[in-house]
Amino acid sequence: MNTKMMLAGYTGKMGRAIIDAVYDNPSYQDFEIVAGFAIDPAPINCSFPAFFQPSDYSGELDIIIDFTHHSAIDALLAYAGERKTPIVVATTGHTPEELALIDSAAKKIPVFMSANMSVGVNLAAELAKKVASLLKDDFDIEIIEKHHNQKLDAPSGTALMIANEIASVLDGREYVYDRHSVRKPRDKREIGLHAVRGGTIIGDHEVIFAGTNELISISHSAQSREMFAAGALAAARFLRGQPPGFYSMKNLINL
Repeated sequence: MNTKMMLAGYTGKMGRAIIDAVYDNPSYQDFEIVAGFAIDPAPINCSFPAFFQPSDYSGELDIIIDFTHHSAIDALLAYAGERKTPIVVATTGHTPEELALIDSAAKKIPVFMSANMSVGVNLAAELAKKVASLLKDDFDIEIIEKHHNQKLDAPSGTALMIANEIASVLDGREYVYDRHSVRKPRDKREIGLHAVRGGTIIGDHEVIFAGTNELISISHSAQSREMFAAGALAAARFLRGQPPGFYSMKNLINL
């Protein structure tokens, strides 16, 4: 039996990657897109009905995949909660209030959330966390992320995710986003985050551990949006049948 999906953000680049995967890749024949939702619906060639509000769809539904804008999370969570439908949240840039809504929803329905749906980049984050726990204060830590010139948020949600993983095993870390206005030596407590925007870069992330006379680098480069679609669909498969709770890529990596 096919997993019936509502695709939120079906008009965006990632929405189209999900559509291509479901329609064209035999590996995802167990999925059926039964409804689309977008903040600004645009005419695209698709074989499913599209709606201005999630609540406008009343048919059968097994999962929601969210690749919209973070501001749509309130309506999506309200709809998912009312229908007891699991949701994969793949958007970034949520406000503290929106994150609180997500945490609250996870007490009632299964919620899968990741700042990056790539299994590889999540493995890189885990490796960076492990390295940081071993090196402690002996190495300076800098994170460089590169994305296309249409990306709205900076630094990326993935860069912040990596920084948070590293900070979780170190004491008293401070995120520093810009040093041009301050002329002073670098503080050992800093984690530097740097954003590059240009061209059609899908997503590159590098973590640099700079020590005395040596440097360790952990990097991940996204070659295609197909990898993010694959991760989101893997999360959707995982979430079906799970009890209410908050899940992330760590649950997939540790399977």
